[in-house]
Order: sequence, then structure tokens, then C-alpha cells
Amino acid sequence: MAFSASVLTLYPEMFPGQLGMALAGKALEAERWTLETVQIRDFASDRHRSVDDTPAGGGAGMVMRPDILAKAIDATTAADDPRPRLLMSPRGKPFTQARARDIAAGPGVIIVCGRFEGVDQRVIEARQLEEISVGDYVLSGGEPAAHIILDAVVRLLPGVMGNADSGENESFENGLLEHPQYTRPQEFEGLAIPDILRSGNHALIDKWRHEQSLQLTGQRRPDLLDGTAGASRSKKPGKGR
Repeated sequence: MAFSASVLTLYPEMFPGQLGMALAGKALEAERWTLETVQIRDFASDRHRSVDDTPAGGGAGMVMRPDILAKAIDATTAADDPRPRLLMSPRGKPFTQARARDIAAGPGVIIVCGRFEGVDQRVIEARQLEEISVGDYVLSGGEPAAHIILDAVVRLLPGVMGNADSGENESFENGLLEHPQYTRPQEFEGLAIPDILRSGNHALIDKWRHEQSLQLTGQRRPDLLDGTAGASRSKKPGKGR
């Protein structure tokens, strides 16, 4: 059975977007995965198709109503649907390569794209939405984050990457950033490919690559080495992405 993705959004026209191109697009065309978009406004009850209201207790902006979003979720999923339900939110748990692999190993995913100042907390709890963040910044909506999640997951599905080993040595797969890569020409603007990569000694090449990964990770992401990655994330609630 193909991996099944359902995206609940106020802007279904944003999909498939980039997901209809390159590896993800070829896999979509080959039916290795399917993509369903659900217009949340279709479940509004007033003539203006309103999906938001003012924040309880006052404050700026608007909040997505729980009753309307709940109807959209219930219409999209059966009670026994095993797919995880993700809400794109800057206050959510960081999305990682390990999480991408976990999702790719399952039957699919349901993604709710927030807008405005966020989503009513009651629907998050009542529909067991898992808040996920793609970074310490705020977007205008959850749609770009949904693209990131699906792009990271779909490339890991069986048969999507031409070489099944292509992803094994990438950044984050082994807890380190990826080592530098080189290809022809032998010399570029006075810079040569390191001699070790032309030695043919694969044991030494593997050792060099691992050392380079350690060095780069220490320079750019020391948190990955000391186990504190994500620990310093802001606890301040953000807009519902």
C-alpha cells in the first residue's frame, strides 16, 4: 500500500508545489505515495466560511476555532486511522531525521497547517495532535513546514532514491554533519581535491571522512556532540505553524 499523506490547510492550492517535482514528484506520479489536501474552510458553518475568532482573554490576532478544525480532522480520518497527526507549530518538538525515518516506516501522516495566532488548545488535546516544529522561527502558516516534513519523509520511502545507500551518510543520519564532498574537475580555481580521496584506500578515506564530520559538527553544531540539540529552544508559544 502506498504511503498516504493528508494535509489540512486553508490553502490547498499550495500543494503539491515542490512536492510535485524531482524525487518526490516522480514518486507521486509512480504512486509510491499519495497526497490528499483538505480545505478547512469547507467545514465552516457561516456564509463567510469563517474558521477563526478572537483570542479568549484578549490579545492580538485571531485563533483557529476548535469545532471547525475538529470537523475537518474527523472527516479526513477514521477512528482507527494509525497515521500520526502532526500540527505544524513553532512551539512543537523539533523535527529530526530520526522522526522522518519513523514516519516513512509507517502507513502515512496527517498534517494540520496552522494559521493566524495558532490553534485552540482544546482541539490539540481532543484530537491528539502532535505539535512539530521545523525550526526556531515563525512562518506565516504551516504549509511551508508541511512541505519540509513531506520532502524529508518521501525521499526515504522504498524505491524513491535510486540508490538505497544514498541517505546513509548524510547529515544527521549518524548524529554528525556530513563530510565535505568533491567531484571533477581535479582542480578548481587553484583548489585541488584532497589527495586522500584519490588514494583508492577506502579504509583511510572512511577514516578521513569521519574525522571531517566530527570537525565540522564541532564547529557548527556542537550541540549534536554534547547531546543538547534542541534543549535551548524557546518555550514561548508562537503562531500556529
